[in-house]
Amino acid sequence: MRTLKKTFQAHAKVNFCLHVLGRRPDGYHDVAMLMQQISLADQVMIEVSDGNDIQINCPGLKLVPGEINIAEKAARSLLSHVGESLRLKISIKKHIPAAAGMGGGSSDAATVLVGLNRMLGLDLSKQELMNLGVKLGADVPFFIFDQTAWATGIGDHLEAWPGMPPMSLVLVNPGIAVSTAWVYQNLGLTHTSSVAKLPKFPEGIPAVVRLLHNDLEAVTVQRFPVIDEIKKRLIAGGACGALMSGSGPTVFGVFSSFEKADRAAKELASHYGWWTQAARLK
Repeated sequence: MRTLKKTFQAHAKVNFCLHVLGRRPDGYHDVAMLMQQISLADQVMIEVSDGNDIQINCPGLKLVPGEINIAEKAARSLLSHVGESLRLKISIKKHIPAAAGMGGGSSDAATVLVGLNRMLGLDLSKQELMNLGVKLGADVPFFIFDQTAWATGIGDHLEAWPGMPPMSLVLVNPGIAVSTAWVYQNLGLTHTSSVAKLPKFPEGIPAVVRLLHNDLEAVTVQRFPVIDEIKKRLIAGGACGALMSGSGPTVFGVFSSFEKADRAAKELASHYGWWTQAARLK
């Protein structure tokens, strides 16, 4: 075959709300989440040629010894599923901070699955790809679903949530890596399944702000109080509301316009030295 090469965008996500409903026998937790992709994205370049080898290049990402990049796991999973042997070179330019609660690794994996499906003309359905993705990580199906979604189960039961009003975000990360497993292990569960009902679609930013909630935030803030400080600084800088995304430590503030968000992001970066980024909804 001739060498194929293509670059894809792997977008980050935020959780406008995240309710943890209970621990399952398999060790996962049942959740109810409102998930949204944003403009911040990694670049994933995939090169396909004849052979039987997978090479991953991801500068700046540190893995523990013996750990395999989730993007490589995704590639191996897809090739095994379709019974193909090929040489793949996957280069990932990271813009999404690692271990930051924005799903960067899951998005990279989903992008590899979707990208290879297109490049190889496999015609696998979105559901088939999501079935492969959930075995890699609970957030992977959401990125394949590729819509604003109300997510339940372990995050793999997805309902489209249309009508998100226009808004912009300021993302702030204090440079701390947070283990999702650690956060869940230290979580006290108080919710009932009644929270898992699909909320009504918002009529504006105030309705979205009223939805802001994250059960994981209290755990992460207890260990890293800077998260609470970031929330206060975002509100003081003009945010309509602020919340930690996922298991953290990234915090996002909701702004009515990109101009306001960009101004606030630059002010926070200059004053505190945190990683700060203005973003739009995808």
